[in-house]
Amino acid sequence: MHIGLIGLGKMGFNMRERLRQNGIEVTGMDRNPEVTDVASVDELLAQVPVPRIIWVMVPSGGITNSVIAELGDKLAQGDLVIDGGNSRFTEDQKHGEILAAKGINFADCGVSGGVWGLQNGYGLMAGGAAADIERAMPVFDALRPEGDRADSFVHVGDVGAGHYAKMVHNGIEYGLMQAYAEGYELLAAKDIVSDLPGTFRAWQKGTVVRSWLLDLMVKALDEDPGLESIDDYVEDSGEGRWTVEEAIANAVPAPAITAALFARFSSREDNSPAMKMVSALRHQFGGHATRPAK
Repeated sequence: MHIGLIGLGKMGFNMRERLRQNGIEVTGMDRNPEVTDVASVDELLAQVPVPRIIWVMVPSGGITNSVIAELGDKLAQGDLVIDGGNSRFTEDQKHGEILAAKGINFADCGVSGGVWGLQNGYGLMAGGAAADIERAMPVFDALRPEGDRADSFVHVGDVGAGHYAKMVHNGIEYGLMQAYAEGYELLAAKDIVSDLPGTFRAWQKGTVVRSWLLDLMVKALDEDPGLESIDDYVEDSGEGRWTVEEAIANAVPAPAITAALFARFSSREDNSPAMKMVSALRHQFGGHATRPAK
């Protein structure tokens, strides 16, 4: 199989490599000349055999909209576009309708794994028609971790469902990171606790709070035991807000996720050890930029 991949940033660059390592031929396109395989979308489309699969891995919002619009003008009937970025599910539905009017198929895929995906594989949540998902299954299988497909891939439902699942996934992530971070601050504040990093390290096996996020927390403390180099300002990239908005729209109580989102807002005003840890965790799993300590 030979696909096109538009967007070779922190995620897309590693995804191209993992696909190639697993037998998928990839032509990648990016505005950065140091990483791109081709100079333009036209050149990319000329290299990918028809019917094409084009995976879009660019920032959500205006950039995704412009890429989808350009593909809509240049692709042929029967081609398939997969949006693997962090688009809002309502945008997927709009993109699907625009492309369907031109005979072009569309699917969305939530991708989790951050900067570790090349090594560990990616968790995938796909939305779209069953035939389109099945057609792209060799791509999904190449990206996900080894083992049972059901443990790391799901066809969630129709167009938009994949990104909806990823949105909720990221909302849960907000709550988990906030809980770990608040526990970190509480332990750090107690004078009888003399080995803070060792406490979290001892939780990595056998305890009910063990997780990959906990492993990354230990790694962050190994690299900077007091988190002295990190400011407590924490960005939110959109999915947490969307999750809270959906909770309100569907009358679903989500107090933990909502509080975690509001804690990020408060981080922009106060000096908080907990929010330093949230910032450190975002950097560990996703490569998200941290602000240097003031």
